[in-house]
Amino acid sequence: MVYHIIVAFARDRQYDFKFSPAELAAGSPEEARRWFEKEFADLECEPSNPMGKVLIIDKILNVARYGGEQRFIEGKDWAIRFARYTALALGRDTVRIDVAAFNIGY
Repeated sequence: MVYHIIVAFARDRQYDFKFSPAELAAGSPEEARRWFEKEFADLECEPSNPMGKVLIIDKILNVARYGGEQRFIEGKDWAIRFARYTALALGRDTVRIDVAAFNIGY
C-alpha cells in the first residue's frame, strides 16, 4: 500500500506526496499529533470552532492554511513532514486536503 497525500490550494495548484509503509514505520500517530499541536501553536492558528476541542483535522487544515502555499511550492522538509504526519495522524491511504474549501477528503 502507498500513502498518497494531496494538498490543494486551488484546482491547478496541488502538491502530491507519496510514502511507503516503510517510510512511515519510524513514526507514530501520537508523534504526528504532537507535531501538529506544536505547529498549530507556533503558527498562531485560530481555532475553527472557538467553543470546543480542536480536532486533528482542524489542526491539519489550519496548519496548511497558516503555513502557506510557499512551503509546499518549495517542497522542502516542512512540507514533507506535514504530509508524512498527516498520513500517520489519519491512517488513511489517500487524503486530499483542500485548503481553499477548508475540508479533508478520503
